[in-house]
Amino acid sequence: MSIDRGDVRTGIAVCDKLELLASPVCVIKESDFDLLIPKLIDQILQLKAEEVVIGYPKNLDGSIGVSAQKSEKLIETLRERMPNVSFVLWDERNTTISAKRALIANNKNSFKQKNIIDAVAATIILESYMNFKKRKKNNEQ
Repeated sequence: MSIDRGDVRTGIAVCDKLELLASPVCVIKESDFDLLIPKLIDQILQLKAEEVVIGYPKNLDGSIGVSAQKSEKLIETLRERMPNVSFVLWDERNTTISAKRALIANNKNSFKQKNIIDAVAATIILESYMNFKKRKKNNEQ
């Protein structure tokens, strides 16, 4: 499962057990961090996620800004509340831009984009992480 946390909307995506296909699940509209946490925990439990990839929006130069610090707080909080689930921060630079381009290429209008962009970004984050794991596994063989 992956999470693309935004200030207002948080996208959720999931992949199959074989990690072949990532798909958007939903967008949670919640700006209050304390209210967002139980909603994320509920999604993790419903989806029976064993590993959760959280988007880590570093600045373009690789430095850690306010948004990345929010992801660090999110992963710390989720790890405390769900110690049996594996959580990973994953560099998500430019995923929202990629998601917008994908939606434009598929002729989605701007209203619909706002409602699904974060779930598509979460899907891109998850696909990137899955590709990394596949490359790592192939290099170890």
